[in-house]
Amino acid sequence: MSLKSLTDAELAARVARDIPDGAYVNLGIGKPTHVSAHVPEGREVIYHSENGILGVGPTPPAGEEDVELIDASKRYVTPAPGAAYFEHADSFAMMRGGHIDIAVLGAYQVAETGDLANWATLDDKFPPAVGGAMDLVVGVPTILVMMRHVNRDGSPKLLKRCTYPLTGLGVVRRVYTDLAVLDVTPQGFRLVELTPGNSLDAVRAVTGADILT
Repeated sequence: MSLKSLTDAELAARVARDIPDGAYVNLGIGKPTHVSAHVPEGREVIYHSENGILGVGPTPPAGEEDVELIDASKRYVTPAPGAAYFEHADSFAMMRGGHIDIAVLGAYQVAETGDLANWATLDDKFPPAVGGAMDLVVGVPTILVMMRHVNRDGSPKLLKRCTYPLTGLGVVRRVYTDLAVLDVTPQGFRLVELTPGNSLDAVRAVTGADILT
């Protein structure tokens, strides 16, 4: 059964739709960095990068990159009007001190209980380091996850229980995947919406936990 998938840009735009006006938002490494290019018209969103930027703008056009202006993913960015730069200690104080409203993070696995695993692949190619994600899930009240629904081999990334080391217990509020948007509730994953063209049965077939409606 074929499934309709959003592109990374479409998924980033879908996440951005749910970010309220005036929010301070940290964007995690990888796919979440694309969200900064999709602020809905009429809203102001202040994007934070843990390497020390408040007011992250979209990726610059090719040939106009500033080699000294990158985000935590080492991706070239532009400053939004009024952007500020600061050292890591101040950046982490913002994250730990409750000064960021929302964090959009990538994930290797999310459990139906809201447990998040996003820092270890059990692969020697990647350093076994949690980075700033653990600080974010402790200090930021709303954790949104943006991810592909399945791994490259087709195995599910949404599970009853995570098998990778955890970043945080019960921290995820909503998961945005290329196939669906799901809330994490005390009863488990609850469907918010399907990517157009997908059926609930088809999405359930590639999910390692139940999806409630």
